[in-house]
Amino acid sequence: MKLRRLRWSRWSAIVAIAVVALGTIAIVLVMAPMDTAPYLKSLSSGELLDRNGRVMYAFLNEKDQWCFERSFDELGPRLIDATLAAEDQRFYRHFGVDPVAVARALWQNVRHARIVSGGSTITMQVVKLCRGSSHSVSGKAAQALQAIRLERHVDKEAILNAYLNGAPYGLNLVGAEAASLRYFGKPARELTLSEAALIAALPKAPTRLMPLDHPEAALARRNYVLRRMREDGRITDGECRNALKEPLGAKWHEFPALAPHLAMLLKSDVLREGRLAVTLDTEVQRSVEGVVARYMRRYRGDISNASVIVADASSASVLARVGSVDFFNTPGGGQVDACRVRRSPGSSLKPFTYALAMEQNVLYASETLLDDSLDFGTYNPRNYDAEYNGLISAADALRHSLNVPAVMVLDRLGTGALHKFLQGCGLSTLNRTPEEYGLGLTLGDCEVRLDEMTAAYCMLANLGVYRPLQIVAENGVVPQRRCLSRGTCLKMFEMLEQPLPDELEPNLIRANTPPRACWKTGTSTGHHDAWAFVFNRQYIVGVWMGNNDGRPSNRLVGMLSALPLAARVFRALPPSNMTSWPNPEDDLRDIRVCAVSGLPASKWCERTKHVLLPRTQYVNRICDVHYPSDESDRSDRSDASAPRVSERWPGSPKGWDLAKVGASGKGRPVEAANAQRRANLLIREPANSGEYVLTGEQQGDRVRLRTSLDGVATLYWYLDERFLGLSSPDQPLMMDLRPGSHTLACMTKEGVLDKVSFNVSEPEARLQFAKQ
Repeated sequence: MKLRRLRWSRWSAIVAIAVVALGTIAIVLVMAPMDTAPYLKSLSSGELLDRNGRVMYAFLNEKDQWCFERSFDELGPRLIDATLAAEDQRFYRHFGVDPVAVARALWQNVRHARIVSGGSTITMQVVKLCRGSSHSVSGKAAQALQAIRLERHVDKEAILNAYLNGAPYGLNLVGAEAASLRYFGKPARELTLSEAALIAALPKAPTRLMPLDHPEAALARRNYVLRRMREDGRITDGECRNALKEPLGAKWHEFPALAPHLAMLLKSDVLREGRLAVTLDTEVQRSVEGVVARYMRRYRGDISNASVIVADASSASVLARVGSVDFFNTPGGGQVDACRVRRSPGSSLKPFTYALAMEQNVLYASETLLDDSLDFGTYNPRNYDAEYNGLISAADALRHSLNVPAVMVLDRLGTGALHKFLQGCGLSTLNRTPEEYGLGLTLGDCEVRLDEMTAAYCMLANLGVYRPLQIVAENGVVPQRRCLSRGTCLKMFEMLEQPLPDELEPNLIRANTPPRACWKTGTSTGHHDAWAFVFNRQYIVGVWMGNNDGRPSNRLVGMLSALPLAARVFRALPPSNMTSWPNPEDDLRDIRVCAVSGLPASKWCERTKHVLLPRTQYVNRICDVHYPSDESDRSDRSDASAPRVSERWPGSPKGWDLAKVGASGKGRPVEAANAQRRANLLIREPANSGEYVLTGEQQGDRVRLRTSLDGVATLYWYLDERFLGLSSPDQPLMMDLRPGSHTLACMTKEGVLDKVSFNVSEPEARLQFAKQ
C-alpha cells in the first residue's frame, strides 16, 4: 500500500513538474518578442491605379493568384460584420483562442461521433495561412500558442485585416477584394449586404462553395451568414428578409486591363511597389480605347494600327494612352507600343519652325511669303498637292501646311537653331547633326515619337512652358522650362485655330458651341504615317496612324485619317474647369504694318493695317517693298509733289525677305544682281539699303548678323571700318543699332568680302510714321 502511494506521489510530482514546465515555457513564448510581418503581409498582385485610386490593370502574383491587399477601412463595414458573423462571433472578446468555441466544438464532435465543428478563431486561421494547416494535437496546440502570441503583439484590426486579405475565396482568388472584383465586378467597400454575406461565406469551403460552379451550396451558405448576422444584432429583421430574397448575383467579371501597353512599360515598378498610381483617368481611358477600336474598323486592313495620347494641357499629365488598336490582335504585333515607336512626323513639325522664327525676330505672323517653285540645287521642296499659291501670309501658309514657305522660313532661321530648339522641346530622337537633316527637317525628314511630340505640342498649349509628359502620380517636382514667350504662343493659337472636321464654321450660330481648338496634321513622305494634334488650354490629343510593318497606304493622310480620329477623341473629353482659350493679357501689342508685305510699315507704304504681334518681338524689320520712283528726290517734298511709289519684289522664294529687298536698281530684284556674290558670301541681315527704326525699348534695338555662310564658317565683322566682332557656327554676333547711315563689312578667313549699307532712323521719325 505504501509502495502504491509512493508511486502515485512520484507520478503526481512528475505531472505537476511537467505542467509547470510547459506552462512556464508557454508563458515565456507568449512574452518573447515575435516577428509578426509574415502573418500580416499577403503576397499581393501588382495593381496599376488611376488618378482616383481605381484599378486600371492587375498582374498575377508570384503564385499565379489574384490578391489585392486592402486596408481595414477600404474593405467596408458590411463585409467585416458578415465575416465576423460567419467565422468568429467572439473575435473582439477572446485572446486568440476562444475557450467557449473550443468547448462547443468538442461537445458537437463527441455528440455526432465525428468532426462537425472546429474551434478555430480568425487569429488561429491567420496563423494557419502563414504556417500551414495541421490536424495533429501538437500541431493544433502550437497553432493556438502562436495565435495567443500574435494577439499579444498585434491589435485586433490588423489581424482581421490580414485574414480578409489572405483567406482563400475560390479559384485562384486570395483575399476578399479579389473575390469581390471577380464575382461582382466592384471593390469590396461597394458590396451590398447580400453580396458581402456571400463573400464572407466562401472561406469556409472555397471549392465546394464556389458560386460559379456550385450556386445552390453558395446560396445556402450565404443565407446562413445573413441569419447569423441577424442573431448577432448586426442587421435588422427587415434587412435580413430583404437580403434573403435577393438572387445570388455572382458571375464572372474580368479584372481591369486598361492601358495594357503602359502597364507592361511600368510592370517592374508595379510589382516592386505592389500598387502604383498613374495620372490616367479610367473613364477617359475606357472611352478613348472604345473610340479608337470603333474608328479603325473603317480601314479594313489598309491601316491596321493607331496610337493616341490625351494629356491635360496645364500639367502635362497623361489622361489616356492607347499604344495600339488591339493589344492581342493587331497585325505586326499588338504588343508594340506605338506611342514610343520612331516614325516620320511629316508637316507636324512646321508649327515649331514658325514659332521659333517669330521668337528669334526673323518672322512676323502677318508677313507675306511667296509660295512658288524653290530650288536649292539637290533639294527641291514642293507642296503636297504640287500646286503653288503665290503671295500668302505666314499665318495662312502654316494653316494650309504649305511646304515651300516653311522651308523658306527655316532657311532664314537656320537648321541648327531649329534642331537645338526641338531637342529642348523633348524630341530625343533627333540625334543626327543639323547638316544631316538639312532644310527638310521642318517637313519631317526625321523620326520622332508620339509621346514626345505630344509633350512638345503641350508646350504650345501651355503658352511656352515645357515639361515632360507625366504618367506616374506624385512623382515629385517636375522640372519645367520656358521654351517660347507667351506672346509667341498666343500667335500660334491664332495661326492654328480652325474648325475640326464635320463642324460648322466658328462664326455661325449654333445651340451648343464646342470649345475652340487648334490643330495640325502631318503626312510622311510615301504615305507611311499620318499624324494629328488637337489642343487648346484644356487638353492636347496626339494621334499616329500607320502599319507596324511600315507598309504605306494612300489612305494614310493626316488630314483625312488621323485628324477625324483626333477630333472624335477631343470632343468626347469631359468638360474642364480650365478655360479653353488663353487670355492675351498684355502680351500682344498693336502694330501698324504694310497691307501688302505684312511688315512694319515704312513711310512709303500707302496701304496699311493694324495687327497684334508679340510684345517681345522687335519691330525694326521695316517693309522695303515700296520706294519712291524718283530716287534723286526722295525726301522733303510737299504732298502735292510727292513722288510716285513703286514696288519691288525678290525674284524667287530663295532668300525671300521683304525687309531685305534693297535697291540695286529701281524695281530690279536683288537676287539677280547678287547671284555671284551669294555663291561665296552674302550678308543677309542687315539688308543692303535697309531701313531700320529704333524702338526705344530695352534690348529692343539689336540685330543678329546673318550671312549665307551661317553655320559653316567663322566670320569677321567691321562696322564703319572698325572691327565689330567675330561670329562662328556656334556663336552668332549681335549688333546694337545706332542712328545714322552705316556700312557693314564681313570677311571670311580666306579674304572673301561682302559689304552692305543701311540706315537707322530716330524714334521721333517712327512716331511720325505711326501717325500716318
